[in-house]
Amino acid sequence: MPVTLAREAVFTVIDFETTGSVRGWPVEPWQIGMVRMRGGRVVPEETFDAYLRVAPDRPFNPRAPGRHAVLRDTLAASPSAQELWPELAPWFRVNAVVAHNIGTERSQLAAIAPMHRIGPWIDTLTLVRKCFPQLASKALGDTLASFGLTPRVDALCPGRTVHDALYDAVGCAVLLESFLAFPGWERLALENLVTNR
Repeated sequence: MPVTLAREAVFTVIDFETTGSVRGWPVEPWQIGMVRMRGGRVVPEETFDAYLRVAPDRPFNPRAPGRHAVLRDTLAASPSAQELWPELAPWFRVNAVVAHNIGTERSQLAAIAPMHRIGPWIDTLTLVRKCFPQLASKALGDTLASFGLTPRVDALCPGRTVHDALYDAVGCAVLLESFLAFPGWERLALENLVTNR
């Protein structure tokens, strides 16, 4: 069976912003952002982002990041993730799905589309922990700053910042793009990046 090289693969990089954990309520997404990668590069023309419906009386965890507090009316009038699924589904017909700390994204997609197999997954947080354990913080924003990548993400997402779903998806993609450009990674097999958890 031929080996798929990571630099030749097609990826969807995804981020959800969520309500956070509140006793008696499921964690729900309120924003989704995605960007495509092809040939080891971010494709800025291939993005998707949307606000997702959250009931107006639904509490948020007070520590949940993002601008949700000023968007409650917008979120109440937004489509649900299930209603958007026909638009979302084609994004997952790729070699792998990528996120920074895949737990949230994987669990939210499993709730949105429980009968669909989505993956395999690449977790850039796992890659950072393995390859750069010396970094004081492995949070996405801090990691981007450590590698000098924040200006590129800012240029690709003008007017946005961390804890915006599209900004974080693009940031994760830029991080993976920088890894795939490392010397010695040009022949790295896709399977070597896949997270088995």
